[in-house]
Amino acid sequence: MAQPSQKIELYNQANEQAAQIKLDHVSKQFGGTQVLKDISLTIEQGRFTAIVGKSGSGKSTLLRILAQLEQTSSGQLTFSGTDENSTTMMYQDSRLLPWKKVIDNVLIGLPKERTEKAEEVLKAVGLWNYRHAWPYKLSGGQQQRVALARALIRKPSLLLLDEPLSALDALTRLDMQQLIEKLWKQNGFTAVLVTHDVQEAVRLSDRVIMIEDGEISFDIPIRAKRPRSLSDSTLIQIEHEILHRILQRT
Repeated sequence: MAQPSQKIELYNQANEQAAQIKLDHVSKQFGGTQVLKDISLTIEQGRFTAIVGKSGSGKSTLLRILAQLEQTSSGQLTFSGTDENSTTMMYQDSRLLPWKKVIDNVLIGLPKERTEKAEEVLKAVGLWNYRHAWPYKLSGGQQQRVALARALIRKPSLLLLDEPLSALDALTRLDMQQLIEKLWKQNGFTAVLVTHDVQEAVRLSDRVIMIEDGEISFDIPIRAKRPRSLSDSTLIQIEHEILHRILQRT
């Protein structure tokens, strides 16, 4: 397993409450199937980490453990620099309630007194003009922007992204990548992205980790400066290296 050889420069200023996460020999079993095997990993405060791997590799289970939606079978998960409950998650589908307008979807679980803040985060994701629209009136990309606003209103110390862009068309996906990167840089939270898209992982993250058969098979730092271009030769080289490693294990 390749390990980063030096500390990676951060291109955003980490929020003081941003999460630092440590997994110490974490394993997870479902019945007789071991999904994660002895994972030891530290995710530093304010860092953007991407996790890649084939379907069934264990990457989504790892994300659910970070979200505390699953308990570890063994090992320890610890958070520092934050209240561990200030974690929000975006999924592949927006999970909007169709009987609530956009602003009310952002406010789910919060008092009406937060309406002004909901308007602020909708403005941040470019949807202020749609705050009183019904979800069915929005495109898929716009619905995911609402989901992002719903995550941001809680001022997360840790934002977990479970393939939230995989159902979008290529141009909308690129637009959303740029928006997520912009808001991460502005807010300084820690972000962990699970994705099948190696280009997306390299484009957004400071570090790409591959999970294979429940284990970390490699761990590569991405030191390219931001903002990043898809035509950047450094990024293309890193993307090819990761794809080569994945294909070697196919």
